Amino acid sequence: MRAVHTPDDGRQDRHERSWALSAFGGTAPHTLTKEKAEELFLSVPDPTSALLASRLYATHPHIAGSVQDYGDATTILRVFQDELDIIAPPKPPVFPAGSPESQAAIRDIEKLHKPIAWISKYFPVMNTPLDRSLSILGEDGKPEWEADLVEDGDERDPEAAKYRDSVPTFHGYSADGDVEGQLVYVNYGRKEDYDEIIEKGGNLTGKIVLARYGQVLRGLKIKRAEELGAVGVLIYSDPRDDGAVTVANGYAPYPEGPARNPTSVQRGSVEDVTMYPGDPTTPGLPAYENATRTDAENIPKIPSLPISGDNALRLFKEISGGELQDALKLSGKASEKKVKLVNHVDYRVMPIWNAMAVIPGHIKNETVLVGCHRDAWVMGAADPTSGTVSLREVVRGFGALIRSGWRPLRNIVIASWDAEEYGLIGSTEFAEDFPDYISKHVVAYVNLDVSASGSKWNAAGSPSLAHLIKGAALDVSHPSDPSKTLWDARQDQGPFIGQTDVEVTDFWVEQNKDYVLGDLSIPPLSSGSDYVPFLLHLGVASMEQGFDRTLFDAAHHYHSIYDTQRWQELYADPGFVRYVAVAKHLGLVLLRLADSIILPLNTTHYALELHKYLDRVESIASSSKTDADFSGLRDSIERLVDASKALDAEKEEAEAKFRELLDKLPHSRPFHGHVHGHLHHHSHDNGGNHHHHEHDDAKNEPAPIHPHGHDHARDRAAGDHIHLRGHCAHHGPPLTHHLAHSLPEWLKRLLEKIFKHGPPTPIKKFIEAAQRVQRANAKLVAFERGFISEEGIKDREWYKHLGVAPGKWLGYGATTLPSVTEALTIEGNSTLAEKEASRVAALLDKLAETIKV
Repeated sequence: MRAVHTPDDGRQDRHERSWALSAFGGTAPHTLTKEKAEELFLSVPDPTSALLASRLYATHPHIAGSVQDYGDATTILRVFQDELDIIAPPKPPVFPAGSPESQAAIRDIEKLHKPIAWISKYFPVMNTPLDRSLSILGEDGKPEWEADLVEDGDERDPEAAKYRDSVPTFHGYSADGDVEGQLVYVNYGRKEDYDEIIEKGGNLTGKIVLARYGQVLRGLKIKRAEELGAVGVLIYSDPRDDGAVTVANGYAPYPEGPARNPTSVQRGSVEDVTMYPGDPTTPGLPAYENATRTDAENIPKIPSLPISGDNALRLFKEISGGELQDALKLSGKASEKKVKLVNHVDYRVMPIWNAMAVIPGHIKNETVLVGCHRDAWVMGAADPTSGTVSLREVVRGFGALIRSGWRPLRNIVIASWDAEEYGLIGSTEFAEDFPDYISKHVVAYVNLDVSASGSKWNAAGSPSLAHLIKGAALDVSHPSDPSKTLWDARQDQGPFIGQTDVEVTDFWVEQNKDYVLGDLSIPPLSSGSDYVPFLLHLGVASMEQGFDRTLFDAAHHYHSIYDTQRWQELYADPGFVRYVAVAKHLGLVLLRLADSIILPLNTTHYALELHKYLDRVESIASSSKTDADFSGLRDSIERLVDASKALDAEKEEAEAKFRELLDKLPHSRPFHGHVHGHLHHHSHDNGGNHHHHEHDDAKNEPAPIHPHGHDHARDRAAGDHIHLRGHCAHHGPPLTHHLAHSLPEWLKRLLEKIFKHGPPTPIKKFIEAAQRVQRANAKLVAFERGFISEEGIKDREWYKHLGVAPGKWLGYGATTLPSVTEALTIEGNSTLAEKEASRVAALLDKLAETIKV
């Protein structure tokens, strides 16, 4: 078993007492106000910088576990080192997960005084393609038609041409096998599509299913087919799902025009992440190299292949008897001829690499986490390179702040996750590696995936972050209209016009109806990206954002060779201004999470949203004519609202008192001299080599470099100059500078003496006010944690959040109050729904007590 580290209570108490002095006890010559820090940050993200970075990252394949993927990890590591002024150690800091170095990089964040960067290496089981084929068999059993499973690689897109078959068209975690059977079309392959076929007398036993991409997770299309006896699955990209921008509407296919290239193929994972994400063989535990592995329970047992729209058209003719009709009318009908599907893959343990960085803050026990995955199915210019580029611009902005004297109030951990495309692996293994640290210290997780693939800006997240998301969006200019803000870009549509498919349009309207015009139109998160383990397994408030395509944008060749740099420059973001807008918003969110005295988490908005969640449950119950009683849950929600409103008052008072006492901190020379005398005395008592000038350490011999780039000579020199001072620079190095380092024992004892035994001095009252602030912040962080049930959700216990989860048969779509909702919609059991409502109510009652003032 993995050892669980529990922070020492005394050390925790010292953190609570020392951060305020560290951050506010003195003012360094280059300390930035909040306004100046944000102004400086916003001046850094730049379209030209983003364009050049995209051309660097998006012009070669980098599938997870590949040589190119590792190369990109080291490139990101160098960006962290260069931009955050980290001294690169002689040996690259690449550490196997579970090693002392990898563990210390996270668990010892509290000891840091300046940024570090490293790479953690995990070892999941993944598959890669060997050979595959798809054919229609004649009466003699021999192929009479063979599908071309390689995209055409048109020369007008140079990278697509060069790498047309570098990553073959296959499904991550698909089953190995050769199968034959009649072909049956199942529309989107939703549960309701399959149910309708069965209700009409259809039979999928021994059949090969043909499904179109969209609306539900691809793995669920295969899961349900397997349950109903199918032997294989084919999934294709249908032009109808591209909205108005189709060849049928007169648009030329890419690379000539904005419509879909008919040979494009969507690769992707078929892991059932609604059961659990991450390495399939180590559920709940990190994928170390020597990990004990289980049989993967969340991957298919039948083979599958992704195919192009062109190939799908040929297969439809076998179902329709030669005349291609409306495909919807073919649903459930079996072909006369058989189809043969061959999918040979190689399963093995493969390395992946999370590139990480830490910017240490004054508050050692509170951490903000931000991440974007790096791996792509091929080039991935939009997914995820656009996100990687925007995150790089944020890191550049933070570097500029650091060089201007800024240091965040809270720690910031930055992650370039790997193997997200296979099943959120890099982030999940990290979360399963450090659940105790994350649960105890991470106040919020901010995710980025695709920055730009279309015209409309979208954001989703925990309701407690809604005001923060909107506030930052109102402070960022619209990327192309200076009279508007980023918040207005939620209403943007693509530039192309034309008729759209009725079913697709209805789905689009349904998905967006609740979150278009509202004042706080921030929908909840579900699944599909790296926030999942933090929010849904550990209860960390989370969000993500980016520009997505609309029904009137150019077709995005998702997971195809045509998700390229050329396509980005022509259609997704020609001026790279959307990349920059996303970076600015992301940076503002992070700065406000990291530097606000009271965390910008609005728990009352969250509590009120729960009433809406229950309204939906009651609507479902009413439509199904069940008599389930949810009044107990309604009462618990109201009690939580009341407790949260009381917390609102307390957090406002706590911050006001803190600021009042901050203004009263003594800056007089006599006070300064009194405390300095104690500190100076103890410095000598502990063998420090006292210097009278701040830069005397330059005369010392060079000290050894820490594996993460620590300069111990600088540490020792800074420790010899300790002063509590006001705003006068001539008093020497401030206490701020010293407390940025790990506190020596003599200073800990002195702070204990000041706090416990000293008179009611302003410094003691100030520390008490700081502790009050941290108590309020702890309650705010506890709010999202309060939805975590150790029992988890029925049949998928890895998901522990009872407020929201990916729908069991949706995957991408969020289901609120999932255990209650699915008791009604999937189980059809009102008694179970009431039981689950009572379980949620008990959690909420406990949470109300936790945040009670």
